[in-house]
Amino acid sequence: MDIIRIILSILLPPLGVFLQVGIGKHFWINIILTILGYIPGIVHAVWIIAKR
Repeated sequence: MDIIRIILSILLPPLGVFLQVGIGKHFWINIILTILGYIPGIVHAVWIIAKR
């Protein structure tokens, strides 16, 4: 299941974080990072998925 989340995180980073942790502080941080730059959003999403 983590492989699917990582693939979704590459395509749409907040979706991968949402599937992992739901709507919480990490989700909103990822939204902000994705708005500021697509790559930081991907890195944060993959980090969250790998950490849990």
